[in-house]
Amino acid sequence: MTRLEEILEQIEKKGWLQRVDEPLDIYLEIPHIAYIEAKKRDPKVLLFTQPIHKEKNIIYDMPVLMNMFANFKVTEWIFKNHPDNIAATIREFLHMKPPEGFMNKVSMISKLFDLKNVPPKKLKRKGACQEIVYQGANASLDLLPILTTWSEDGGPFITMGQVYTKSLDGQMQNLGMYRLQQYDDKSLGLHWQIHKDSSCFFDQYKEAGKKMPVSIAIGGDPLYIWCGQAPMPYGMFELMLFGLVRKKNARLVKSITNDIYIPEDVDIVIEGEVDPEVLQIEGPFGDHTGYYTPKEPYPVLRVKAITTNKRPIYQATVVGKPPLEDKYMGWATERIFLPLLQTTAPDLMDYHMPENGVFHNLILAKIKPRFKGHAKQIMHAFWGVGQMSFVKHAIFVDESAPALTDYEAITAYILNRIDTKDILITNGIVDALDHSSNETLVGGKLGIDATGEAKQKNITLLSDEILLKKCQSLEPSIVALKQYMTDTAHPVTIIQYTKFKPAQDLFEKLAALKEHLKIVAFVDTEQNDVNNPYMLIWRVVNNIDAQRDVWLTPFLGIDATNKSEVDEHTREWPADVVCDPNVIQDLKERGIIDISDTLLDNYQVVPEG
Repeated sequence: MTRLEEILEQIEKKGWLQRVDEPLDIYLEIPHIAYIEAKKRDPKVLLFTQPIHKEKNIIYDMPVLMNMFANFKVTEWIFKNHPDNIAATIREFLHMKPPEGFMNKVSMISKLFDLKNVPPKKLKRKGACQEIVYQGANASLDLLPILTTWSEDGGPFITMGQVYTKSLDGQMQNLGMYRLQQYDDKSLGLHWQIHKDSSCFFDQYKEAGKKMPVSIAIGGDPLYIWCGQAPMPYGMFELMLFGLVRKKNARLVKSITNDIYIPEDVDIVIEGEVDPEVLQIEGPFGDHTGYYTPKEPYPVLRVKAITTNKRPIYQATVVGKPPLEDKYMGWATERIFLPLLQTTAPDLMDYHMPENGVFHNLILAKIKPRFKGHAKQIMHAFWGVGQMSFVKHAIFVDESAPALTDYEAITAYILNRIDTKDILITNGIVDALDHSSNETLVGGKLGIDATGEAKQKNITLLSDEILLKKCQSLEPSIVALKQYMTDTAHPVTIIQYTKFKPAQDLFEKLAALKEHLKIVAFVDTEQNDVNNPYMLIWRVVNNIDAQRDVWLTPFLGIDATNKSEVDEHTREWPADVVCDPNVIQDLKERGIIDISDTLLDNYQVVPEG
């Protein structure tokens, strides 16, 4: 057993950890500092040693740990291996065949012996996480430095809670990572979305009319929380991944007040139960999409006990606009789960989720096409398997394409091969956090087959200045224009306009300029900069529903504007997540953060103006 405290000591010796000893507020200050740190060139793990709650006049006796998966180096160190090597091990097991010859048999025995480490091991004693026990009136959530990340959040949220649940019959246990809103000192909102295993278990308890036990762990081995967000198939306990990666069993102890087992070495455990008949409004919350998610009813956990080790560390994360810590957690997931995806799509060679595509909004895939329409077949396979079914936009290239992480080269490769006849627009399930579709949980999906031959360039290019004037002569509401990748067959033109009418009206007017346009994306004037391609990609893939917002003729048009009654869009359109500029300024003046205006602008950290 290695405690989180010891893990941090090792990280500090490597120069990857920064201690912040200034007393700082859990309301906005600590999360804003972590948010800024994650966007730096070489972000560090942060340990805030003196968290306080100014409004409640609380000084906490446990530090706050943030940005644990700070960068690629730290993440690889947490796994004790490169994720590609872990993927190779999984691939070996998936393709294992009866061995021939004595040495091959010995090798297989060794590999099979490693599998004994996969199942978690249940201990018959208490764990280090239960050295201190609070029950009854003493079990108060105010013991914990639960952070309020954004000024418009509905309250404080636990953001790195390992949520342990079990099925009604006790045959299945699940570990999930869900945000948890603190309502008061005894209750938490459980934001498990309808597609998640815990939500499925909840339905079982509701149908049986029984209360549902839940245990929430915080801290411990950082690998636990990664396991909690891993896209495991229904019914498989996520801590089996821990055993596979660590090559040793996760060691579990029984909770104090229920029969759920949690890792012995976590720092904090919150135990309670959920009445399936009780729902409470949860949110809003600034989520990993970079937008606030709206208020919705979710189950409520009533706290029965809180246990900790003798020197607990409260671990949290901050989510919002990229890049953030989830970039590195997602990188590990992407690499490790490639072999499992290849069982569904054998001709899939590689895939990549760009950070500014916030995972489910954009995926690039390299395949080895063997027949006409092969890419479309794999698109449907993606959209029909597990959490990949939430992917909104998928772009496929062939084996001759450059590396999927070479963004400049892969973008050019795609733009040289786009053909509207190879674009598939369909409908399917979308993430519960998606705001762009006309209705929740279901929306448009777009697939692009860019595996064909390069296209001939057939466009009359104009300078940005001349093209802008021509566009403004047709539509005066256009205020800015920028062309990208003009050396490809399909340059991308970003058009920004003051929105008083649907973007489709502009698209139809600009048809008169079709010889100068190949791909046009429309954005409005709210928090957009036509000279910031990183954030423009983030905006486009967040804001479009392909069935409503993509037009294929006379050129490819994309409506990435915020939607409203102008577009006959009836759902509430969420606000961008931004830091409180007064908090940022105060932290700068106190010398706690050192941040340039360029970084603030590049990642749209604070509101415009």
